[in-house]
Amino acid sequence: MSVNQQAHTGPPYGQPQPGYQGYQQPAYGGQPLPGVPQSQYGAYNGPMPGYQQPVPPQGSLRAPPTSGAPPPASGASLPSGHLAYSQFGHGDVQNGIPASAAPMQRPPASQLFLPGSAPTPVSQTATFQQYGPPPASVQQLSNHMAGMTIGSTTASAPPPAGLGYGPPTSVPPVSGSFSATGSGLYTPYTASQGPSPTSVSQGLPLAQPLFPGQPMSTQRLPTQVPGFAPPPSSAGIGPSSYPPSTGAPRPPTMPGPPLPGQTVAGPPTSQPNHVSSPPPPSTMSGPHAGPPMSGLHGPPPPTHLPQPGYQMQQNGSFGQVRGPQPNYGGAYPGTPNYGSQPGPAPPPKRLDPDSIPSPQLNELPPQQKPRHRIDPDAIPSPIQVIEDDRSNRGSEPFVTGVRGQVPPLVTTNFLVKDQGNASPRYIRCTSYNIPCTSDMAKQSQVPLAAVIKPLATLPPEETLPYLVDHGESGPVRCNRCKAYMCPFMQFIEGGRRFQCCFCSCVTEVPPHYFQHLDHTGKRVDFYDRPELSLGSYEFLATVDYCKNNKFPSPPAFIFMIDVSYNAVKSGLVKLICEELKSLLDYLPREGNMEESAIRVGFVTYNKVLHFYNVKSSLAQPQMMVVSDVADMFVPLLDGFLVNVNESRTVIASLLDQIPEMFADTRETETVFAPVIQAGLEALKAAECAGKLFIFHTSLPIAEAPGKLKNRDDKKLINTDKEKTLFQPQTSFYNNLAKDCVAQGCCVDLFLFPNQYLDVATLGVVTYQTGGSIYKYAYFQLETDQDRFLNDLRRDVQKEVGFDAVMRVRTSTGIRATDFFGAFYMSNTTDVEMAGLDCDKTITVEFKHDDKLSEDSGALLQCALLYTSCAGQRRLRIHNLSLNCCTQLADLYRNCETDTLINYLAKYAYRGVLSSPVKTVRDALINQCAQILACYRKNCASPSSAGQLILPECMKLLPVYLNCVLKSDVLQPGPEVTTDDRAYIRQLVTSMDVAETNVFFYPRLLPLTKADVDSDSLPAAIRNSEERLSKGDIYLLENGLNMFVWVGVNVQQGLIQNLFGVSSFSQISNALSTLPVLENPFSKKVRSIVDMLQVQRSRYMKLIIVKQEDKLEMLFRHFLVEDKSLSGGASYVDFLCHMHKEIRQLLS
Repeated sequence: MSVNQQAHTGPPYGQPQPGYQGYQQPAYGGQPLPGVPQSQYGAYNGPMPGYQQPVPPQGSLRAPPTSGAPPPASGASLPSGHLAYSQFGHGDVQNGIPASAAPMQRPPASQLFLPGSAPTPVSQTATFQQYGPPPASVQQLSNHMAGMTIGSTTASAPPPAGLGYGPPTSVPPVSGSFSATGSGLYTPYTASQGPSPTSVSQGLPLAQPLFPGQPMSTQRLPTQVPGFAPPPSSAGIGPSSYPPSTGAPRPPTMPGPPLPGQTVAGPPTSQPNHVSSPPPPSTMSGPHAGPPMSGLHGPPPPTHLPQPGYQMQQNGSFGQVRGPQPNYGGAYPGTPNYGSQPGPAPPPKRLDPDSIPSPQLNELPPQQKPRHRIDPDAIPSPIQVIEDDRSNRGSEPFVTGVRGQVPPLVTTNFLVKDQGNASPRYIRCTSYNIPCTSDMAKQSQVPLAAVIKPLATLPPEETLPYLVDHGESGPVRCNRCKAYMCPFMQFIEGGRRFQCCFCSCVTEVPPHYFQHLDHTGKRVDFYDRPELSLGSYEFLATVDYCKNNKFPSPPAFIFMIDVSYNAVKSGLVKLICEELKSLLDYLPREGNMEESAIRVGFVTYNKVLHFYNVKSSLAQPQMMVVSDVADMFVPLLDGFLVNVNESRTVIASLLDQIPEMFADTRETETVFAPVIQAGLEALKAAECAGKLFIFHTSLPIAEAPGKLKNRDDKKLINTDKEKTLFQPQTSFYNNLAKDCVAQGCCVDLFLFPNQYLDVATLGVVTYQTGGSIYKYAYFQLETDQDRFLNDLRRDVQKEVGFDAVMRVRTSTGIRATDFFGAFYMSNTTDVEMAGLDCDKTITVEFKHDDKLSEDSGALLQCALLYTSCAGQRRLRIHNLSLNCCTQLADLYRNCETDTLINYLAKYAYRGVLSSPVKTVRDALINQCAQILACYRKNCASPSSAGQLILPECMKLLPVYLNCVLKSDVLQPGPEVTTDDRAYIRQLVTSMDVAETNVFFYPRLLPLTKADVDSDSLPAAIRNSEERLSKGDIYLLENGLNMFVWVGVNVQQGLIQNLFGVSSFSQISNALSTLPVLENPFSKKVRSIVDMLQVQRSRYMKLIIVKQEDKLEMLFRHFLVEDKSLSGGASYVDFLCHMHKEIRQLLS
């Protein structure tokens, strides 16, 4: 079912923005399929807004109407096998009134049209029914299309006879009314064919409404964005008649009898609001594909006008009805069923969210009518793409044996079977088929990058990498390039030598490693050796891989607590000390060890540092103060770093005493750099690597090395000096970071600021040592302690490798040229990290240095040398083979948009350090326009320039890119602080693909639609205010924050069940957790919250937002498809802007 099931609530947000002109859209993908009639407008099977269609004559293409009445909308009854391609989702329900009573159907997703083939004629005919009779023939249509100029409204060719557009005869089409034009339009490409382009056709002249049309099909077809075509003028439409395509409903021109399933005026209560399946035939017959539609026969099409009360379905859902109110929909019949299933559901068909027509005009208040021109439902929907991938790829395991396979999306749950290539949990690429030449790579502008997460956590059902021990001799490697033995090495001469797959050098096989080859040239022990048969494995490193040629000692954790006035007064010091008493029993340990090998130490500080001797033989801990912070040293060696079990009573006594010792402190100033220096010196003295956990509250202004001043200045925003806000104010911390990396001293920083703290400077050491920063602004015990304690527990317990060095080797033809993430580099090839945990990623960009060949493909090998938490030196190896192509279409067919966005965001976030933010934003838009223009020029079938055609696997590039552009780093609203921007910039730089996906396009779930009896989550909906209904409760999460939004009309029973209060006005915004109530709805919602918290690497702060409350502004910031307060464009506007940029490049 479609995911987004929500109804639209109010148009205003999603309204069309003025000024988009209609776009024409040629067939999907731009080309008409043979045999398929095309509608005049494009592919989207949606009607043109506002066009009146004549009553259809019975055209030859449709089956005869069953009565004299106009054909049933849905295109005459189709015999059941044919699906009409309706404008609605596949077989889905349409939004708004049924267009000509019956929307055309789209085939259910499952039935793909093959690319080239047109569906059988029969079905076709039905399919395409336009409102009017279908065009007489394809030819005609195509001519028709041809005659239309892009931007203009006039079409030079008269509408085909049969087309429904003619003079307005009386029926205005409903919003969806155009059926898609030939089914061909939407032809899905099968996978084998090129990616289908998504075409959004738009001519975007700016003033016409677009076609609201068909939504994209989910099938892999070219995605065309619907809606852009301007209606032909011949259609007789005056401007006024165009309903905006987006959100506004169109005026009914003639009331006509209500559709069969439709009530005329009030919200139809009967209509289910949902997506997933069309209502039972009786209600709207049109939408179902398959069986003939019956209900419609009676009323002539006009009936189908939008009746006011019909619910629209926006993204596939029948949403609530929209009433006149500006932002919210009208009366709700109880709670709508938002994404839930309607009553008797017809067989489930996948709704294409993308396919919904725009809402009817008459439901909107007048002032809103003229706004948007494109139906938001007709443009590619992230929710639909995610749902389709889950249904198509979530059930089968992803087997990695084949070169160049594109994995399922990060939002899909799937199992991985390693058969020679690393799991996508470890490495994801922007493209799995890379251009053979640098010229081709430059032409496409698609960055070639891999997002690598070397120590990623695997689900319990997958096997961890095997640990291989080759004894004294260590791992077998190529003599020349030093690549490690892997499945792609070629054994020759009976197994006595092997040829390197990276550099082609031939190396002798060491005698102890020799093995005979079988008749295929494979070693007979192939399956017994992980390094010959698996994509990921580990080697035990020999002493040669250790610092100073001696094996490392187990690492140490040092807890360094700020005991200045703010920290003590807020209750933070006491909270940390209480938590550490129990947390120290959960330090990370190797698989079967009884206890952790990690030793611990404690320091407190304000303007001076206090070290504690917690040696097990002492009755009480001893404190030593170092007040000479300019020349830091550690006053004790023995007794500072200890084993937790041996010193348990002394440590407990210390943790009880610290809060009391500093309870009356008046010291407000703090130092910071000396604290890191102290930890570094302690690790040096102990000759081990380790991690410092620093809990810090304020800008370090006390006299000491690394002292900072408050340089926050909002006036620098949007000037050339804005970049200084992201740069450290002194180079002192860069030098300190370098020393920490050399020792393997990783720094994790927990910040609790009440004002500017200079995260850009304080975070330098954390960032360059591979550590993590956590920030709790205006920390309050009652609301923030859960989040802080959960983060601290996870941070202390998670798997981490110390003193790590990573190198990425590639086969001849490409090489790693650029790196992004939290690390330090002292040369051009080695990524050095004092600590690398299971959440951190390193993003690597590759460039060509020679030609590649399609036969041999390209290989990557990521080798990570690190010390485990038990002090064992290991090498973790990940291998990945990619295809190479000489045709751009193959590149565009094998890209992964989520990874591409992850790379582009990191590239942009690094760019703000050296360039004005505006330059960075423009460069991002330009690069994406070039990627899409290259596709359009070289891979898409010829079609009018008015069409926006997107490659199938990149159809979400515009919406996601717009989210990156609107993010706080690149376009801050007035309430975003400089520290927030620096913090987000550092976080995103080491996020993996799943984290950036939900961070930039948050997940929005209708809680009222959750099934309390199942474990599943309710289907997500799109991030736009118009999807929210006043009668529902929603949960939005982006990996850092979680909001529960409560509509003003939510039923009292739901409020009582979830919040334990009797009315909307009594819900408290101060709640940071949901009350534990014994009822199914409360249990279900809390289980959803817990499930989401577990999936994310940080504990999300829960914020309760009541509709129309002041916090709603904060919540709206995350509705990324809408315009942002800081000036960011809505998705529809940005798509039009991208189209304009692409057309400029093409012309």
